[in-house]
Amino acid sequence: MGNLAWLNGNIYELDDAKIGVQDRGFLFGDGVYDVIKIYNSKPFRLSAHLDRLEKSSLAIKIDIPNSKKEIENITKELIEKSKCSDGFIYMQVTRGCTPRDHFFPTGVTPTLLIYILDIGFPPSKRDVKPTKCITLPDERWMNCHIKSTNLLPNVLAIQKAKEASGGEAILFRPDGVITEGTRSNIFAVIDNEVRTHPESNLILAGITRSIAIDIFRKSNTPCFEKAFNLEDLNKATEIWTTSTGSEITPVYSVDETMIGEAVPGPVCRYLIEEFWKIVETECYS
Repeated sequence: MGNLAWLNGNIYELDDAKIGVQDRGFLFGDGVYDVIKIYNSKPFRLSAHLDRLEKSSLAIKIDIPNSKKEIENITKELIEKSKCSDGFIYMQVTRGCTPRDHFFPTGVTPTLLIYILDIGFPPSKRDVKPTKCITLPDERWMNCHIKSTNLLPNVLAIQKAKEASGGEAILFRPDGVITEGTRSNIFAVIDNEVRTHPESNLILAGITRSIAIDIFRKSNTPCFEKAFNLEDLNKATEIWTTSTGSEITPVYSVDETMIGEAVPGPVCRYLIEEFWKIVETECYS
């Protein structure tokens, strides 16, 4: 049937799903979202993504109108009806549709949107394409742990990266500490240990990030949730990004400076192999 959307209890063709012009998500960015990857018609780590959606929603005081179990069932129904084998599930909840006012409305049911995007081909670890990055000041708000729909700073930063022929912008705070990318978490091998910024209000705790940390710890690879700065980044022997959409992406250049001798490096290659073992076990067996 193609890409389908579930909106407030009804299923539509994606292009036919409509949200009111007074929806607070449209007017104020008053909402949160999450994205789940579909492999072999199975949503990967759906429960973890729904937990994060709930945390983000509670953080801005929106009650999701459907239970976690109901959303799981809706998701599976959409995948089945759309006949999607490989793609994405996008979920967004807003405070609802009501006359424009900055104060929270009362007696309004939140808007819940869930839709499928079929990418039309199975992903593969063999398709990993290294990317180049630039560094930019992190100009986002101080609640990046909330997966908010307010993404304008991210959009502006990734556009600058694109204009510099890059695939991602690595963001840093005024003190030079690296936080994350515009749509990914950042890992680096520095002084023979893997580092990534610790969970805090300055980053979004990515699902793929958590998987990567777990892989390294189970293999006794030195891996630390430990902040590092621009100077540390410049001496990294390997850098990669993690996200639901692009999984693990090795970085070959930052600000036109080449990284390491081979991309992906040995640590990143190991992570990619182990990540795909998990995907294959959970979605293909």
